[in-house]
Amino acid sequence: MAAAVNESVLRRALLAVAVVGLALGLGVWRSGIGSVGPNAIWAAATLPVVVTLAISILRDFWIGRIGVDAIALVSMSAALLLGQALAAVVVAIMYAGGTVLEDVARGRAERNLRTLTDRAPRFAHRKSCDGTETVPVEQVAVSDDLLVRAGELLPVDGILIDRSALLDESTVSGEPLPERRSAGDALRSGTVNAGEAFVMRASAIADKSTYAAIVRMVAAAQTAKAPFIRIADRFALLLLPLTLLIAGIAWYVSNDPIRALAVLVVATPCPLILAAPVAFIGGVSRAARAGILMKGSTAVEALAQIRTAIFDKTGTLTIGGAELIEIDVAPDREADELLRLLASLEQASHHVLADSIVRIARHRNLALSQPHDVHEHRGEGLKGRIDRTSVAAGSRSLVLGDGPLPQWATAGEERYRNAQVLRVFLALDGRLAGIFTFGDALRQDARDAIGALRSAGVTRIIMLTGDDGLAAERVSASLDLDAVFADATPADKVATVEAEKATAPAMMVGDGINDAPALAAATVGIAMGARGGTASSEAADVVVLTDRLRPVPEALRIARRTRRIALQSIVVGLALSGAAMISAAMGQITPVVGALLQEGIDVAVILNALRALGDGHFEHDRARKAERP
Repeated sequence: MAAAVNESVLRRALLAVAVVGLALGLGVWRSGIGSVGPNAIWAAATLPVVVTLAISILRDFWIGRIGVDAIALVSMSAALLLGQALAAVVVAIMYAGGTVLEDVARGRAERNLRTLTDRAPRFAHRKSCDGTETVPVEQVAVSDDLLVRAGELLPVDGILIDRSALLDESTVSGEPLPERRSAGDALRSGTVNAGEAFVMRASAIADKSTYAAIVRMVAAAQTAKAPFIRIADRFALLLLPLTLLIAGIAWYVSNDPIRALAVLVVATPCPLILAAPVAFIGGVSRAARAGILMKGSTAVEALAQIRTAIFDKTGTLTIGGAELIEIDVAPDREADELLRLLASLEQASHHVLADSIVRIARHRNLALSQPHDVHEHRGEGLKGRIDRTSVAAGSRSLVLGDGPLPQWATAGEERYRNAQVLRVFLALDGRLAGIFTFGDALRQDARDAIGALRSAGVTRIIMLTGDDGLAAERVSASLDLDAVFADATPADKVATVEAEKATAPAMMVGDGINDAPALAAATVGIAMGARGGTASSEAADVVVLTDRLRPVPEALRIARRTRRIALQSIVVGLALSGAAMISAAMGQITPVVGALLQEGIDVAVILNALRALGDGHFEHDRARKAERP
């Protein structure tokens, strides 16, 4: 960080020296006063830029990198040698001004990323026997009860203890509207209490919480491949000799070295040097505002070229937990009352499903009762009393024994006979009252996300899962998929990703630890979910900070638009520079006019590159209207 600040200060100092030198030289030239001529002043103002640029080019050359900056160095050096100090100082201002403009543009684009780190929670209000004490967030331990006051950041991940809370999650997930959370819901650090004060229980220490993981990934995004990738460097080996060749021909034909200098001046490739990094960091910033964290410009460029999408099933295309799919209710019974009684009994259970049942009931604002005389039958279910009612919940054998199903329950039993679901039978006072079906439900936005990827040009979409074939086919039947691979181990997933990547650039979208190797193997790995401390988020190139699929096609759209804007800036800038080079070779442009013309081209391509900061929806809608007959 300190090095970046020092470089920024140096660039501004070089620009100031060049501008002041130009002004002083013009003043001496107009007035004719002074012991030092204007050419000497302009040359002195140019030399610091020349020396600094020469050192930078030598440093790059030492590590095997040749950039198009060399043309700017050649043009300034040639202008000084040919006595065209005015042209030299204008080029120096153009080059130094361009680098300063890049700093300004990059600072504006990085603002959204810095907002995340600047807002990191620092203190927490911990409840104890002596009241409430304010402690550094690093001192919070798991199971501590914390008071979160109105307008404060949640210091760590936790569970809501109070009945409800209203949270502003925009910084973490990109959701613009506050979300209502109920007792038992998981809470994420870094979100803001948008309602009344509430009490939560810490489920993770600060360093292992959501916000700390996001800050670590932001740091990775800002430093990955630093300095920012310059697409222009790919053209350097061609552009530098081509420019020298045209300048040499112009000199040979006209016998005038000033023409050669004019060609070098207008060929100074600031559009190439500046456009790509400004556009790419703009794309990274735009994605951050949408709740998508891209780890550097490399991830943006790679994502823009994706043609194949590979999805994990559990937790990615599906919710990834035990969700209530359906309740079969006996005649004269009410579904909500049956759920209330079941959740009341499950409060005394240690089964993995019990927490989900209680959470679902509380989410529906059902008032739970205290269970009594509870007896748990390991692996089968439990029995007890709720509000003077004898309640039994669990497997069919526990609740019904060898008895037959009543007529109202046979349709559901047949419907889920071969499905990968969990059926919980509930009996009240010895009579079957309801059957609850739990399973891994498809995400609500899964179909829309798949359709959006198709519209964006993804030609092949695959589901890759470790679950059995029946469960995979049940999910794939609801989606427009090209292939399904089931019963896959982590090694199988990597092999499949490698095979698909060999055919076309492929992205892997997953959420679990077992997805991490496949995410790392893909052209681009995308990790789902806001909890960024998992192995999948560390291995991924892109992290979706909200627990939805819709940001996946949005990330692809942002990446493609960013790359398109960068290429537009480069192509248009080169085309204009090429036309100016031809005019200069023909003697129609002087070195000074050429330098001023190139400055105008620079400003135009930088402004175009800054379009990557916008959402681009207007352009997208206009393009779609143009496609209609």
